[in-house]
Amino acid sequence: MANVRTSTALISFGFTIYKFFAGLHQQGEPEPHHLLGSRNFGFVMICTGIIYLALSSLAHIRQMKIMKAQYGTPVGSLPLVLAGLISVLGFMGLLAIIFRQ
Repeated sequence: MANVRTSTALISFGFTIYKFFAGLHQQGEPEPHHLLGSRNFGFVMICTGIIYLALSSLAHIRQMKIMKAQYGTPVGSLPLVLAGLISVLGFMGLLAIIFRQ
């Protein structure tokens, strides 16, 4: 669950940065030309969160298989379901940034 929380924070922080600075630019603030501007920074943060979520989900699946081999049939994994839902939201955030919504 800690991995899901961390990746959710990365995804939401990246999208918030993007939307905050996009709102400033719509109000007339000039957009400075940086190598890593708010759009690219938000994109990188969301990608980092999604990649971290995918890697931690794979590690969780591996641990569940080890537990199943040692102790028998494990119960379902709610963190894995939550990780799937959060990854869908992360991809929606990426699409919003790509298409500048």
